[in-house]
Amino acid sequence: MIAHPDENPHQLASAAVVVGTDGSPNSDAATRWAAQTAARKQRGLLIVHCLDLAGTRAALGSYDAMEPSVTAPMHAHGEHILAKARELAHDVDPELAVVTELSEANPAKLLIALSETADLVAIGATPGVGTLAHLGSTLLAVVSHAHGAAVVVRGTGTGEPAHPRGPVVVGVDGSPVGEAAIATAFTEASERNAELVAVHAWSDLSDGAFAGSTYLEIPIVDLEIAEHALLAERLAGWQEKYPDVTVTRKVSVFGPRELLGKWSEFAQLIVVGSRGRGGFNGLLLGSTSNWLVQHADCPVMVVHPK
Repeated sequence: MIAHPDENPHQLASAAVVVGTDGSPNSDAATRWAAQTAARKQRGLLIVHCLDLAGTRAALGSYDAMEPSVTAPMHAHGEHILAKARELAHDVDPELAVVTELSEANPAKLLIALSETADLVAIGATPGVGTLAHLGSTLLAVVSHAHGAAVVVRGTGTGEPAHPRGPVVVGVDGSPVGEAAIATAFTEASERNAELVAVHAWSDLSDGAFAGSTYLEIPIVDLEIAEHALLAERLAGWQEKYPDVTVTRKVSVFGPRELLGKWSEFAQLIVVGSRGRGGFNGLLLGSTSNWLVQHADCPVMVVHPK
């Protein structure tokens, strides 16, 4: 474990921004994004790198993986990765409070545990080298099971944030569970001094309800009107709470993947809820979320109610 004197990494994780790194360009992009976010929120930044010794031992099928001759180079490499990540964070803001942690734990389990008290957890988006880069395991486990907000960051190749002047875009469904995503999106838009675009897709609705009737019971000619009314209802209280945020509402016949994917070409952040219904049915674990974290052109934030 590497830390500043008198600072405990897990204590810093309380209300801090947490980012996992494996030293790849994609995790470097996530580190820069997390540093920018921590500086804007006036939070500390906790950078973690996991060796996953138990996973290494299982993969090798031998206890030799626990020998110092094997683990010592892994620790040294991990310390090098964290030192580089600290430099990247301080390039963003030299005054940023940064703590690094080198852990032997499973990366997904550690990031999920840290998310219980963190402001948010960030991770790089695409596969590469290292335990924090496996899209099918660590990334999706964190996105699926984190507490609060988990952000998937795609590298831009320049180290700069994607579409920094673009809007924050939130996917709005018809369920109370989506309130956490709406609340987070308004907060993010306010902090970024950005427009908020609230989008709602209804073309593939199957089991949602509006005004006591299922969607399938509503005549097609009235369905779009009903969906506009539902979206307005979901946003009303939040617009009053955040009068500084300009809100644009969009209702579309296109499916959520196409709609949010298109907006990611212009947005600085996409925000979605953790248990979508209606047009966003199965958003977290289904094809839409999987597609977004792999292909969206901007960071994607998946919000779980704490």
